Amino acid sequence: DVVLVSLSYHLTPAGFLFDNALSRLGCTVIPGGIGNSDLQLQMMRELGCTGYVGTPSFLMSLIRKAEEQGLNFTADFKLKKAIVSAEPLPPSLRQTFMETYGMTVANAYGTAEFGILAVDRGDGMPMSMQLLSEPIIQLLDPETGEPVAAGLPGEVVVTNFSRVYPLIRFGTGDMAVNVDPNPGQSKQEERSMVLVGRSGEAVKVRGMFVHPNQLRFAASQVPGVQGVQAVVTRPDLNDVLTLTAVVADGTGSEALAEGLKKAVTAVCRLRVDSVEFAISLPENAPGIVDGRMWK
Repeated sequence: DVVLVSLSYHLTPAGFLFDNALSRLGCTVIPGGIGNSDLQLQMMRELGCTGYVGTPSFLMSLIRKAEEQGLNFTADFKLKKAIVSAEPLPPSLRQTFMETYGMTVANAYGTAEFGILAVDRGDGMPMSMQLLSEPIIQLLDPETGEPVAAGLPGEVVVTNFSRVYPLIRFGTGDMAVNVDPNPGQSKQEERSMVLVGRSGEAVKVRGMFVHPNQLRFAASQVPGVQGVQAVVTRPDLNDVLTLTAVVADGTGSEALAEGLKKAVTAVCRLRVDSVEFAISLPENAPGIVDGRMWK
C-alpha cells in the first residue's frame, strides 16, 4: 500500500507514530502533514495512494476538492482504506466513505503519551471504540477515582509500566461511556468505550487541543485586547474557530484582528477563521464554547 499521512509531524507525535507503524508493515508512506490540500490531493492522485491516515474532515475536504475539479474520486483515485483519528467519526460520515466512495474505514483513538489505545472498525455499536489489550485502561469517576459501572461515563485513565516512560493512573481528560458485555469478568480487549467529551476545559479543534488559558495568554500579547472567547462550530464537516475579542469601544480594526489571529496561531498552532469584537463578555462566560454536533 501507498499511504498518505495527513497528521502533523511538527511538535506532536501523531504523524511519526503512524509513519513508523506503516513502515514496519512494508507500506510506502507519504508524510503529507497538515494543510496544503491542493498539493496533498495531487500527491494522492499522482502517486496512486491506496491508504489515508488523518482526520475524517480533512479526507472529506480532499474528496470534495477533487469533485470541484471535475474528477471522479472513485474512478480517478485508488484510495480504498482509511484510518482516521484526532476527532470523532460521525456514523453518517463513515457511511458516506463506505457506501459512496467504497472505502474501508477504521477510527483510532489515542494520546500523545501512549499512542493508540482503542480502535473502531465499524463492526460494533455506533462510535464505540474497542480497547486494545495494553496498556491498562480504566474508566474512572473523576470525583471519586473509582471505576464506573457499565453504561456510565468516566474519565479515560491509563497506566503504563514502561521502564522508559512509566505513567501510573494518568488521566487523559477524555470522558467515555463504559461498554462492558460481561461486567467484572471481561478482558480489557473485550470491552469498548464511547467517547462523549472532555472532563476539563480543553477542546480539540482540527485534531489539536486548545485550552482557554492558551487563548488568554495569546490575547494578552495583543495591545488593546482585554479578553477573548472562542466559539467552535462545524458547518459542512469542517471545524470553524471564531474568536470574540473584548475591546474598549466594542469595535476593532482589521489590523487588530490580524494581530490576534497571528498570536493565537503562534500559541495554539491553529488557524483562526474569523474575529468579532465586543465591549464585554457575559459574566462567567466560558473561554471556549463548543457548538459542534456529531451526527
